[in-house]
Amino acid sequence: MRRALWFFSAIILILLLSSCAPRMVQGETSFTEPSYYIQNKGSDTIVNLALRWAEAYQQAHPEVRISVTGGGSGTGIAALIDGTVDIANASRAMKKEEIEAARAKGIEPVEHVIARDAIAVIVNPSNPVSQLTLEQISLIYQGKINNWREVGGEDRPIVRLSRETNSGTHVYFLEAVVRLGQKDNKALFSPDTLLLPSSEGIITEVRDNPNAIGYDGLGYVTPEVKVLAVAKSADDPYILPSVETVNSGAYPISRDLYMYTQKEVNAAVQAYLDWLLSPEAQKIVLELGFVPIRQ
Repeated sequence: MRRALWFFSAIILILLLSSCAPRMVQGETSFTEPSYYIQNKGSDTIVNLALRWAEAYQQAHPEVRISVTGGGSGTGIAALIDGTVDIANASRAMKKEEIEAARAKGIEPVEHVIARDAIAVIVNPSNPVSQLTLEQISLIYQGKINNWREVGGEDRPIVRLSRETNSGTHVYFLEAVVRLGQKDNKALFSPDTLLLPSSEGIITEVRDNPNAIGYDGLGYVTPEVKVLAVAKSADDPYILPSVETVNSGAYPISRDLYMYTQKEVNAAVQAYLDWLLSPEAQKIVLELGFVPIRQ
């Protein structure tokens, strides 16, 4: 009888303890709930780098959650102006009208240079052309050179590929290459230029089309395409893009990459921005094929 009573009492005790213990809801994780959320949006050129940065930072700082999305430099800057993101990624500098729009809403944008990039001009590996001058690339994209034989290639029509107009890479290429960096130059992309929504789309189309020419950030270039050497003029050396040729200024199509914030940011955002310039963060820049600003 005593044994049965002891067994019954033990069962009651177990049930009471289990009812008091915290239960793990399905899908719930055991890590500390984050205290800070950082919204980061913009350039598709930067998005893979920003994702890697966010992943590395969150591992060391579980109290912070960083949401990273693309959509283009213009999209990120517009979100900053609307006050819906903490950080806007951009592969071009903010335009005068964008700065004015931000100030009209009481936002003073601050520019942060976080890495550098080279714009690689790419063709299909079967294309015998291996080098072009900036002027030749400009004339191709304006529609004034339309056949590869005009630049030393085969008798084939040129298929022009570009990023969409909301892309910072598109804007930079228009200003620095199509217009040759001349402020009074109003040249435009040829109307038959195919506009593609992503860097990966440019790579895929060039890989599959022997007549195509495209451009992409160096960090997105794969062995499936051929990178052209570029010269400032016919009298200058033809240079391939690389970390060394960007830092030395030898490669003529390179640029800074930016993050934009409001003038006043919270401590979590400032700590993250400071970390981006650390050796750890800049090592990730190099791993993804971009050019570090700190080595």
